[in-house]
Amino acid sequence: MKIVLASNNPGKLVELQAMLAPLQLELVTQGSLGIPEAAEPFHTFIENALAKARHAAHLSGLPAMADDAGLCVDAFGGLPGVDTAYYATQFGYAKSDANNVRALLEQMQGIDNRRAAMVSTLVALRSADDPEPLVAVGRVVGDITQAPMGSNGFGFDPVMWLPEFGQTFAQLPTEVKNAHSHRGRAVAAMVALMRERWQI
Repeated sequence: MKIVLASNNPGKLVELQAMLAPLQLELVTQGSLGIPEAAEPFHTFIENALAKARHAAHLSGLPAMADDAGLCVDAFGGLPGVDTAYYATQFGYAKSDANNVRALLEQMQGIDNRRAAMVSTLVALRSADDPEPLVAVGRVVGDITQAPMGSNGFGFDPVMWLPEFGQTFAQLPTEVKNAHSHRGRAVAAMVALMRERWQI
């Protein structure tokens, strides 16, 4: 089965391809099909993921999958949340993973409560009008470090400290990270849902 991924994020594509391998799906990015990115006007991961998946399914005529993920920092009332990818831009930096990390560490200077969660909400649709979207959520709680550590992964991985491993996501081997990350947990749940509901 070919499924269009409603994302052009290369890191996300690589991770999802590896994690969905048991289903033997062909995952193609929307960009490779000439599909522009969907608007993400909502304040929740589920609404944005659903909008992205419907957009990609509608324009491709294929089943679609979308992931909306982000960092939810306790001290910031759960923000940046759905605005995670653009976090640095509100502080005058260009959009990039490195600048997001820099801005977050600057904003957290002097803050003792460093608890945060990485959240991934994954949605899959058989068609744009699918009345029963599959929804899987993965969540990992940790602490924001004082400085980046590790070079594996992307996004906030270098500053997301996981007490159970005593390392950041960026310090973990890829297979360990994929098995225990927010996206890994969401995909594991999605694989089970697809096998049950879509009989893949």
